[in-house]
This record gives sequence, structure tokens and C-alpha cells, in this order.
Amino acid sequence: PALEVRLGAGFMFLAVGLGAFGAHALKARLSPEMLTIFETGVRYQVYHALALLLLAAVRGPGKAAWCFTAGIVLFSGSLYILALTGVKKWGAVTPIGGVLFLAGWLILLFSRRSATVLDRLGL
Repeated sequence: PALEVRLGAGFMFLAVGLGAFGAHALKARLSPEMLTIFETGVRYQVYHALALLLLAAVRGPGKAAWCFTAGIVLFSGSLYILALTGVKKWGAVTPIGGVLFLAGWLILLFSRRSATVLDRLGL
């Protein structure tokens, strides 16, 4: 769980910084379409950084954490690069990250430890 906490906290730190960068430094430099793409990357990074922190708190499945981590790098990372460079080919990487996000949630859903996770959340 310590690694998931560090990854989650690190990704949250980056998301806050990138969100501020997008809102202030990029607002005048990017088209509204590219700024929306950048903001989507930040939003999904936040969701999955929080998921990493949740997995660490409840000692959820490590494989899900790795899927979320790789998903952040590929999904959000490709959107950042696409928005900043305008190179549309990076959009082909984004769905791979999305599939990794989905895989992480499925792993959590069907994990033997999912009942333990839900119990610890009080659900």
C-alpha cells in the first residue's frame, strides 16, 4: 500500500499543478478544443489518483493499482501531449489508457478481496 499512496499522492500533486498550468498558462495559448482535451487528461488523472489512494487505504488489489497507474500515464499523458503539440497521432494512445482504467475497475469488481474492500468502506 505504501507504493500506491506515493503514486496516488504524486499523481494528485501533478494534477493540481497541471490543472493550474492549463487554467493560467495555456488558456491563452491553446484553442478551446485543445484546452478541453488537456482538462480531460487532468480530470481522469485526478479520478484515478484518488482511486490509487483508496486502494492503498483499503488494501485493495495491487493489479488494479498498476492498471490505474499505467492508465494515467497513457490516457492522461497522451492527451497532454496531443493538446500541447497538436499531433493527432497521440490520440491513438489514449484508448489504450482507457482500457487500462476499465481493466483496473474490473479487477477491483471481481477481486476476491472486493468484499473486504466494500466492508472496509462500510458498503
